Amino acid sequence: MDKDKLKQYRHHIQTIMEAYHRVASAAPEREVESQLLFDRKRDHYQLLQIGWLNNKEHIFGCSIHVSIKAGKIWIEHDLTEAGIANELIKRGVPKEDIVLAFHAPYKRPYTGFAVA
Repeated sequence: MDKDKLKQYRHHIQTIMEAYHRVASAAPEREVESQLLFDRKRDHYQLLQIGWLNNKEHIFGCSIHVSIKAGKIWIEHDLTEAGIANELIKRGVPKEDIVLAFHAPYKRPYTGFAVA
């Protein structure tokens, strides 16, 4: 993968996820913390929620997980309303460089995005 393209994709992913993190951090449930995890060396990016809901229910979950593999952006998990793929397209990332990895491989040819 071209180094400039990789740098651009990393920037897009991090910028989008930082925006979601700001929104999640502003939520009134102060017992639930939003955490960004960026493994820039291996190109894995996650947004987590950790804490307690009403002091009764332990919360631990990943709302977004994105990786860069073989020159493509792999969206492993996406609980956002707008969709990370749509955010990336708005920033100029072509659909053929985005894999909706949360869909089974046999379904991916029908998504309009990259298969792998």
